[in-house]
Amino acid sequence: MFYRVFRAFVLTIFKVVFRVKVEGKEHVPSEGVYVVAPSHRSILDIPFAAYLTRRRIRFMAKKELFSTWIGRKFFQALAAIEVDREVADRSALRTAQEALQSGEPVGVFPEGTRHTGPVLGDMHDGAAYLARRIGVPIVPVGVGGSEKIMERGRLFPRFHKVVVVIGPPLMPEADATSSRRRSEVRALTDQLRTSLQACFDTARRAAGESARDEVGQCG
Repeated sequence: MFYRVFRAFVLTIFKVVFRVKVEGKEHVPSEGVYVVAPSHRSILDIPFAAYLTRRRIRFMAKKELFSTWIGRKFFQALAAIEVDREVADRSALRTAQEALQSGEPVGVFPEGTRHTGPVLGDMHDGAAYLARRIGVPIVPVGVGGSEKIMERGRLFPRFHKVVVVIGPPLMPEADATSSRRRSEVRALTDQLRTSLQACFDTARRAAGESARDEVGQCG
C-alpha cells in the first residue's frame, strides 16, 4: 500500500516538475517478472525508473542508505534490498532471487554506483547473474536528464527535463548450473551494456544532454 501511494504521489509531482517523458513502455513484459537495469547518474534514478510499471520494483540499494533511522524506515517501506558493496553480498543476491521467484520485479543498477557523463561505467554482473539464474528477462532503462537535476554532491535539485527510454528485454535461458560460470554471465553483461548504452544515448539526446558521437539504436 505504501509503495502504491508513494509512487502515485512522487511520480505525479515529477511528471509536472521535471516534464518526464517515457519512451518504449511497449517493451515492458506484460506478464511474469524481470530484472530492471537502469543507468545511474542521480539518487533520483529509482523513482524515474519506476515510471515503467505500476508494479512494485524491489530495487537493490547500498547499505549506507539504511544508516539513518529515517533512511532505514523509508527504504524498508519501499521493500528495497540492502546491499553491502564492500563484499560479494550473497545474502542480498539470495533476497533478490527470492523476490523474483515470488513474482516481484527486481531493480539492479549494473554500474554499481553513480557515474557522470555520457558513457556507462564499468558493469557489474548482478543483473545478468539473477536473470540467468531464474530465467527472466532484463529490461534496460536509460534515464536522461537526471544528472542535470541531482548530480553527486548536490543538495537541492535543479529543474530539467527527464526522458526515460526503455529498451527491448534481453532474454537469457534459465540454467542454474551455467549461471555460475563467469564467462557466460559476463557475456550477458556485455550484451546488456550495449543495449543499455544505446538507450542511455537516446535518453540523453532527448533530454538535451550531451551524448556519445556514435549514438546506438535502442529498440
